[in-house]
Amino acid sequence: MNLFVDIRKRLGSFTLNASFETADAVTGLLGASGCGKSMTLKCIAGVEKPDEGWIVLDGETLFDSARGINLPPQKRQVGYLFQHYALFPHMTVEKNILCGLHAEKDKATRQRCLRETLEMLQLTGLEKHRPAQLSGGQAQRAALARMLVSQPRLLLLDEPFSALDSHLRDQLQPQFMSLLRSYGRQAVMVTHSRDEAYHLCTRLCIMEDGRILRAGGTKEVFAAPGSEAAARLTGCKNISRAVKAGAYTVEALDWGVCLTAAQPVPDNLKAVGLRAHAFHPQVPSNRLPVLWADALEEPFEWILLFRYQSQAASAPALWWRFPKDRKPAALPDSLGIAPEHVLLLT
Repeated sequence: MNLFVDIRKRLGSFTLNASFETADAVTGLLGASGCGKSMTLKCIAGVEKPDEGWIVLDGETLFDSARGINLPPQKRQVGYLFQHYALFPHMTVEKNILCGLHAEKDKATRQRCLRETLEMLQLTGLEKHRPAQLSGGQAQRAALARMLVSQPRLLLLDEPFSALDSHLRDQLQPQFMSLLRSYGRQAVMVTHSRDEAYHLCTRLCIMEDGRILRAGGTKEVFAAPGSEAAARLTGCKNISRAVKAGAYTVEALDWGVCLTAAQPVPDNLKAVGLRAHAFHPQVPSNRLPVLWADALEEPFEWILLFRYQSQAASAPALWWRFPKDRKPAALPDSLGIAPEHVLLLT
């Protein structure tokens, strides 16, 4: 299954200009609220019409402005899971799911598909419940059942875990991945959570202001985000303005230090990023004196805040994050970071 998207849509002063392709099991669209993630899903589903461009799914054109093609949502064979599930409140779970089988006229087939889907999503016994009687996890599974029962070729998931508390979210994510693997369909998932994107997505597109900043394998995108915006969205806490100082050397202007990178420094370098977990007191590379500023205790980790000795007073302190059981007895007077962890941002 292959999905190709190249669309533009203007909404007042905002312009969506999304272009990406994927054949991966789960592709994530990661970005802040209002960056165009959900609008991209709606255009793929046919709920919204782009101004121009094209969308092709598994060789079939769903939309092409130049050729005048715009298949209606019901002919795209695309399943859309809304952020708050959009179950019909006056209908039971059973009737909600049967809405996904409206095109199937054979009653016996409808009932067989209903039973199989209820069993697959562990909803047996809840058939007569209404949405208000369901837990968050049950409501999510009921919405998934309504979507999956029609056998869509592509699943579109808009913040599927945002309505759940953190405990239930952690419980359901592995079940969700197992379900997607067993179902054998491709999915595009919108999220604003970098952890969720890393856990669930094999491919990742970073979005900002309606554009795809970076696309690739999820681990590759986190390892080399490419831009300051993408680095922040993937959780990089330490970012400084920077200039090229040599073939493999950068000057971090806000920190007053020079750092060696593993990759050649591009001429259009704008910033440098250092992930909080990448520092180590025994790494010899880029090892520089530090001044300790503060400490933040989390349930399972420590965050120690520090400044480089030559750092500007107005620049924010840097973060060093590590598990609680690895806190040193005495704080070191210097920290190092391997060149491969120096993120070059253009």
